[in-house]
Amino acid sequence: MDLVIRGARVVDGTGGPSYTADVGVHEGRIAEIGRLPGGGRTTLDGDGLALAPGFVDMHAHSDLALLRDPDHAAKAAQGVTLEVLGQDGLSYAPADERTLTGVRAAIAGWNGPGDDVDFAWTTVGGYLDRLDTAHGGQGIAVNAAYLVPQGTVRAYALGWDDRPATDAELDRMRELVAEGLRQGAVGMSSGLTYTPGMYASGSELAELCRVVARHGGYYCPHHRSYGRGALAAYAEMLALTREAGCALHLAHATMNFGENEGRAGELLDLLDAALADGADVTLDSYPYTPGCTTLVALLPSWANEGGPEAVLARLRDDATAERIRHALEVEGADGCHGVPVDWSTVEVSGTTDPAYGSHVGTRLDGWDTARRLLLGDRLGPTVLQHVGHEDNVRTIMRHRIHTGGSDGILHGAKPHPRAWGTFPHYLGHYVRELGVLSLEECVAHLSGRPAARLRLPDRGLVRVGHRADLVLFDPTAVAAGSTFERPRALPTGIPHVLVDGRFVMRDGRRTQALAGRSVRRTAVRG
Repeated sequence: MDLVIRGARVVDGTGGPSYTADVGVHEGRIAEIGRLPGGGRTTLDGDGLALAPGFVDMHAHSDLALLRDPDHAAKAAQGVTLEVLGQDGLSYAPADERTLTGVRAAIAGWNGPGDDVDFAWTTVGGYLDRLDTAHGGQGIAVNAAYLVPQGTVRAYALGWDDRPATDAELDRMRELVAEGLRQGAVGMSSGLTYTPGMYASGSELAELCRVVARHGGYYCPHHRSYGRGALAAYAEMLALTREAGCALHLAHATMNFGENEGRAGELLDLLDAALADGADVTLDSYPYTPGCTTLVALLPSWANEGGPEAVLARLRDDATAERIRHALEVEGADGCHGVPVDWSTVEVSGTTDPAYGSHVGTRLDGWDTARRLLLGDRLGPTVLQHVGHEDNVRTIMRHRIHTGGSDGILHGAKPHPRAWGTFPHYLGHYVRELGVLSLEECVAHLSGRPAARLRLPDRGLVRVGHRADLVLFDPTAVAAGSTFERPRALPTGIPHVLVDGRFVMRDGRRTQALAGRSVRRTAVRG
C-alpha cells in the first residue's frame, strides 16, 4: 500500500451518512476502506479530519493559468482536483490563426492577452495534449476537462457577424463540435450574452446540441439573460435541449438584478417541472452575490459585431458611442441582461494595461469613464457587478441538481474572491456557520454529483477502485481566506489534497507535484 490514511471521517460524496474508517491508496487508486491494521509506505493520521473526494469546479476559467502557473494554488489549496474549462462559449480551441487573434482579444480580461503562452495547438485534442505535457512534460497541478466553446466555433466558421449561418457554415460548425468531442471534450458551452455566440438562433444551437448528444456530452450555456429575461432564457435552454435530446447543465445559474430579487423559487419550479417530465438537467453556482465579467460584455450586441477591432472603432466615434450609452443607460442592453446599467454597481476588478491600474477597486461613475477605460485598455477591463441577492444564492444551492462552480477569473489586480474561495466558503460559511446544507450533502454537491454529470465512472466518490483524488479538511476550521479586499488569500483548514494518489497539498503547503492531466470523455486517463 502506498498510503494509509487512518481514522478519518469519510464523507464519501454520495450524500449518505459519514463514517470513520481507514483508507488505503495504491498506484493512484483507492485500494481499501475499513480497518486496515497494516501500514503503508506512508501513513497519515486523519483523526479530526474529514476525508472527501476531490472537489470538481464545474465552471473554471483556468484555460491559460494551468499552462503558465505550475503552482496553481488558487485551486489546489481549495481541494479542487478537477476543473472544467472552455466555458461561456469562448476559449482557445478549436481555432485557426484568424479566430485565435479575435478570441485572445475578446477574453483578455479573463485570462490576460496570452503573450506568455505558446499557442501551438489548433484543435481541442491539441490543447488537451498541451495540458498533459505542460511544464517540461510534467503535466499540470490539477486535472482538467474541456467544453467545446460554441462562440469560438462560430467565429471559426463564419466570423463575428450577426447573421444566420449558411447551410455550409452550419455543417462546418457541426464538424468542429464533433471533432472536439471525439478528441475528448465533455460537451459544449455557450456564452449567449457574449459575441459571437449570442448571434446564434435557437435552431442553430439545437443543431449543435444534437451533435453533442450523439457523442454523449452535455450542453453548458451561459444563457441569454440573467436579468430581465432570466426565466424565459432558462426556459429556452430547457426547450431546445429537450428538442435535441441533449443533457443540459446551466452555468452559474442564478437570478440577479433587482427584477429577480426573491424569485429563485420560480426558477426551481421551472426546473422541477422539467425534471418531472424526464429532462436531464443540472446546474452550478458560486456562493457569492456579485457577478464578474468583462466591461465590454455589457455593451449591446450590435456594438460588438465584427469583433474587437470593430468595437474599438465604434467606441472612438462620438455619435456611435452616444448610441451605445443610450442602449446601456436607457434601454437596457442585451449584454447587460436587458437591465439599464447602474454604474454604481460596476466595480473595476482588473485591467490589462497597468497604466489604468488606478481604476481597480473603484466603482464607475458613468459612461464617459467606462468608454475611456475600454478604449485605453483595448477592451481589457474586468468588472464585478454587485447585483445578486443572498436569498436567491441560498435557495438555489439547496436544490438536488446543484453543483459547485467558481466561475473564477484568476487574472487582474483585484479579482473576485470566488476564484480562491468558493469551495471552502461553501464548507465553512454555508455548512458550519449557517447550516444551509449538511456537510454530507454539500460534499456531494462538490464531488459526486459533478462527476456524475461529467460521466466519469471512477471519480467523485470515496470508493474502492476510484481514482485517489482526495481532500482532507477540518470541518471545524475550514474557511475561505479570500475576501474582496484580499482576493488571493488562501483558505484555512484544508491541510492535504491528493490528485491521482499524489500529494499536491501537504500540511497546508503546495508540494511540487504536477499530478494533473486532461480528463477526456472518450479516454479517461488510466
